[in-house]
Amino acid sequence: MKHEPVYYGEYLKLDQILNAQQLKSKQHGEEAHDETLFIIIHQTYELWFKQIIHEVDSIYKLLNTDKVKPTSLGTVNHRLNRVVEIQRILVDQLGIMETMTPLDFMDFRDYLVPASGFQSIQFRTVEVKLGLRQKYRLGIDKKYFNSRLSEKDKQFLIELEEKPTLLELLDSWLARMPFAKQEGYNFWEEYKIATTNMLDNDQKIIEANTTLGPQEREFELRNLQSTRLNFESLFNPEKHKELMDQGKVRLSMDSIRAAIFIRLFRDEPIFQIPNRMLDLLTDIDEQFTNWRDRHAIMVHRMLGTKIGTGGSSGHEYLKNSSDNNRVFTDLFNLATFLIPRSHVPKLPEQIRAELGFVFE
Repeated sequence: MKHEPVYYGEYLKLDQILNAQQLKSKQHGEEAHDETLFIIIHQTYELWFKQIIHEVDSIYKLLNTDKVKPTSLGTVNHRLNRVVEIQRILVDQLGIMETMTPLDFMDFRDYLVPASGFQSIQFRTVEVKLGLRQKYRLGIDKKYFNSRLSEKDKQFLIELEEKPTLLELLDSWLARMPFAKQEGYNFWEEYKIATTNMLDNDQKIIEANTTLGPQEREFELRNLQSTRLNFESLFNPEKHKELMDQGKVRLSMDSIRAAIFIRLFRDEPIFQIPNRMLDLLTDIDEQFTNWRDRHAIMVHRMLGTKIGTGGSSGHEYLKNSSDNNRVFTDLFNLATFLIPRSHVPKLPEQIRAELGFVFE
């Protein structure tokens, strides 16, 4: 052996981990049986949060550069996929938590006040690193974001807010995509013509549809007008800025255009890995939303309408934060701007060659 022998329990520090479940109920009298489960579940969550931070930090380093290496993108996708798989476990663990009944929880709940999930500094770190800055949170979420934290943790999050997020690094990377323009050709001019023709045709179909009543036709036409305004934000910088100022859009106009281009031409070899990245970032947002939703339902089942141990409105707060605390909403909204393949403008041969494999 080249190195000193390693013993399993010592390597994993099992003496520390397995003795880290200190029951408050036992300290106050009789042990509450389900408190052990409660502690282990939350300790396990914190270990998974640590791993997610580890993966996100490594991705951050690969993307935090003016020129991302093409060879790094496979690594980025691999680690994003790992985060998604960890998130699936986070959701599944709630099923184990739900084996504890409300009466079981009441055996030790009062001993935990005012501790709560608000104080999970690692989960807050994950949210901020991904791109959920404090300015994007709901009013009640802003109130509780820092109010239950120690001064040390508050300062840590304040400093973290000063650093670029994964969403912002994605924005910068997408905005540098070079393929939509070349001398004598602008894809977005062709795309605008195609989308205008498509929407005009949709309007003719609505107006000629004899199965629609006056109110239904008016409703459909209002929806179509809303869609036109969404498309306008792709070509009107002032309109896009207005949406960003309102918090309805977080990616720049150039970045959203690039993401649409990737989606439309996802089968081209050069876009297959970037398209997969967009899918994985969407998956991360979806999985955290699933986790928040399941968590909110579990809390409702466990507490009813009681307030949480941290002083929030419990289930109601969690439900509202689940609806709002998404990071990559712009990637979900890309589907708004996709058009049928038959309507997609044809690319010049020079650009198509650049998107494919080139053999000398």
